[in-house]
Amino acid sequence: MTTLIIPGLNGSGPGHWQSWWLAEDGDAILVEQDDWRNPRPGAWQSRLADAIAAAPGATLIAHSLGCALVAQLARIWPEAPIGGALLVAPADVEDGRWATAELAAFGPLPVRAFPFKSTLVASRNDPYMAFDRSAQLARAWGSTFVDLGASGHINAESGFGPWPRGLDLAARLSGPSGLARPAFAPTPARLGKGA
Repeated sequence: MTTLIIPGLNGSGPGHWQSWWLAEDGDAILVEQDDWRNPRPGAWQSRLADAIAAAPGATLIAHSLGCALVAQLARIWPEAPIGGALLVAPADVEDGRWATAELAAFGPLPVRAFPFKSTLVASRNDPYMAFDRSAQLARAWGSTFVDLGASGHINAESGFGPWPRGLDLAARLSGPSGLARPAFAPTPARLGKGA
């Protein structure tokens, strides 16, 4: 089954677990953005929507700002043919202590259940998301919650290059969800391409 790798701000460098995943999983596809350093919600949503339309039923593997992107897409298009989502170290784009206006534009984070299976993996000392807030979002999104302990931002700097546990967590998302999925066709009007 296809997996779509969805990095956050600045992309995922060669030492990142998402880069390892791309090399390890022959069915993984990177959702490439035009500008990893200057994220724009509408443009990023368009790229993700196109990738999902090209691989209906794919499992989304998101990190950091990529998790906020997935959450917003689920809000905008609940009928999107998403097989499941592994959300690792979501970035709290509503936290004014660190989120710039550019990142805050990916908010507010929705607080309703996703129409697909999801797992949220959180760290107890993530500088970009308080642990309690991660747990709160997991409940709101209907996500299985995984406590990874004190693991920083679950990135290369935190020691997460090869990450076999991620593959195991994603494998648990496959299978029928019981939800009917109408046809999905992303349209520029719904995406707000200029955003």
